[in-house]
Amino acid sequence: MNKKKIIVPLIALLLAAAVYIVFFHKDKRLYFIPENADAVVLIDVKKLTGQYLFSLVTHPSQWSGKNSKGKSSASLKDSGIKIPDFLQIFHVRGTRFSQWYTVLELQDKQKFISYLKNQNFTDNGKNHFQKDQIVLILDDKYCFWGTSEISFESIKKDLFGQRKKTMNADQFIDGSLGSISFISGEKILNFSVELTHDEIEIKNNSNTGTFNNIASKLQDSSHFLEVELDQLNIRNITRFFNKDIADSSQAVSFKATADLEQVNDTIISYEYDDNFNEVEKKTFQKITQPNYIVDIQSKNTGEAWEYFQSKNWINGENQFTAIPFQPNKISQNNNSIIIKSIRKPVKLSSQLKENYILMRNNPLLYSSLKMLTNTEKRMISDIDYILYANNSQDYWVKIKAKKGDLPLILRW
Repeated sequence: MNKKKIIVPLIALLLAAAVYIVFFHKDKRLYFIPENADAVVLIDVKKLTGQYLFSLVTHPSQWSGKNSKGKSSASLKDSGIKIPDFLQIFHVRGTRFSQWYTVLELQDKQKFISYLKNQNFTDNGKNHFQKDQIVLILDDKYCFWGTSEISFESIKKDLFGQRKKTMNADQFIDGSLGSISFISGEKILNFSVELTHDEIEIKNNSNTGTFNNIASKLQDSSHFLEVELDQLNIRNITRFFNKDIADSSQAVSFKATADLEQVNDTIISYEYDDNFNEVEKKTFQKITQPNYIVDIQSKNTGEAWEYFQSKNWINGENQFTAIPFQPNKISQNNNSIIIKSIRKPVKLSSQLKENYILMRNNPLLYSSLKMLTNTEKRMISDIDYILYANNSQDYWVKIKAKKGDLPLILRW
């Protein structure tokens, strides 16, 4: 028998098996989601890797090896931690919305510590490391990563206690690149996350006809911000900031339009002359502020007004102080409460009778983002708009990037 007739199919079979193991075979067991988690972000690492490699292969301009993203990914892979098939990021019930955590297995602790130092993490001693808002705590086997260290001890007890329950990726994700899930008791509400050439789409329903219709109605808009929400959406969104504001104001609809403007801000300071006389000194700086109008429809505008007064949000000059951008004016009529800036009037956009929040990118926004890194500013500058829409029990978020030669996975 000709050996080539055996060897060639065997090599092809081994290659196919290797491709399957590397890109398609996945361990779906999730060990690092505590029982008191109320939200979980899951990322299919192998699918993300495959999508990245496909994009890289189809864009020869990136083959030179100068792509910093590729270098960063490679260095993380060889950093001393085990990269899971599904990255598990979770939020603990009862903590702040900004507090998120993940746990990773260590393969080589000392190698990972060297990696952290090379990435400019500060060693705070006792295996505590920090960079900006990211905090890491290491033990002999695991790396605990979070935006706060408040819940680390409770997470350890929950994850490694005797009653630990292992979950499965199929409970959260169904073939998409990632998922965002909200847990309430035994009920799990899943949102798929997909990454295409120039957009990220998050949704809980594959039928996006209604949402695309909303997007088409807004495509000619030029305002920085447009909002239109019904009572349910007001309640869902405001509970992240103030639990009782929606009920206490009895708001049944909310509509707002805003634009950005750069204005001169006067800073008054005092100094003394040679005779110790106080001399006023004025300096000027350019700041970015919005011009806006807000229309809150309420079942009872009188009670809503009294609620705002009880919170000290209305001063003696009828300014709504809960909005920090002054000056503005608040007024009421039989059906609604109107809040509007008075420096430059803005008209409410047309009523669509839909639920949406549209925020468009604006270069003036960058001056207010001084705390971000250059990489983060570059990513934000690449965004065209962010659109949230809701119809009944279906929700949809689209992050649309500006058109470019490279797909987002290579740009970011």
